[in-house]
Amino acid sequence: MEYKFTEANFEAEVLNSDIPVLVDFYADWCGPCKMMMPTVEKMAETYDGKIKVGKINADDNGDLAAKYGIMSIPSFLIFKNGEVVDTMTGAMPAEALAARLDAQL
Repeated sequence: MEYKFTEANFEAEVLNSDIPVLVDFYADWCGPCKMMMPTVEKMAETYDGKIKVGKINADDNGDLAAKYGIMSIPSFLIFKNGEVVDTMTGAMPAEALAARLDAQL
């Protein structure tokens, strides 16, 4: 299951999650973001129950994007116990993203 994160639910869904969380910072106008959508959806299915996977629109949630230093999108942050433990920027193969997720399990 893929989640939709916002500034309103970020603390509850991401920071207070009892499992690692992959957060995809994206924007609707971003080509590479659209290219990564199927990969992110695949990760949500593959890691269901082990890692929470969700997206956050960087344009609509600018305070969070600024807080986490998002300068380009797509940016992927992996949170564990409320802390950022890994950061990736740009489009990447599914295998590369999966390897970074596996490292957090």
